Amino acid sequence: MEMSVEIVAHAPAFSMVAETAADMAVREALLDRAMGPKRKTKSSEKLRRGRRPSEGLAFVARDASGDVVGTVRLWDVTLGEGGPAALLLGPLAVDPSLKNAGIGSALMRHAVAEAARLGHAAILLVGDAPYYGRFGFSAERTGSLAMPGPYERHRLLALELVDGALDGAHGTLKASGRKLKASAPTMAA
Repeated sequence: MEMSVEIVAHAPAFSMVAETAADMAVREALLDRAMGPKRKTKSSEKLRRGRRPSEGLAFVARDASGDVVGTVRLWDVTLGEGGPAALLLGPLAVDPSLKNAGIGSALMRHAVAEAARLGHAAILLVGDAPYYGRFGFSAERTGSLAMPGPYERHRLLALELVDGALDGAHGTLKASGRKLKASAPTMAA
């Protein structure tokens, strides 16, 4: 009697963990592969340049062997001149060879849950509404807000973590996070 055996492939295991300083070079290489060379010219990048991610809100996805296969960070911003504090999410990136494995969704859910747990009131991002809509983001509350520099208005999306957090918010987003420390100049021997 012959038996047939069905082999079921299991999705690889991934863990969402805090980004470490040791992840920086790998993270940058991943972003270059996933987003291309123009990623550093985006309006969102202007708000991130020279800043640190919001405290406790920089994550990587690691595969079973510990390799970084995804990344997401959230950044502190102010909504307009003297406006309320919020977070700017991005970039979200996954190793192109692992697209559609659920890593981006898992990173998004983790980042949103941690931002809420840490007491943040709202998250904004520039992205595709069909993708980010499933996490609760929409352009419904962003009509009076703007990004510095060029961007597509319909792609400025927001998620309120606290009801009413975006009531009356208006103006251009401004970076408000911790600044990167300047590198110490090296001494010639």
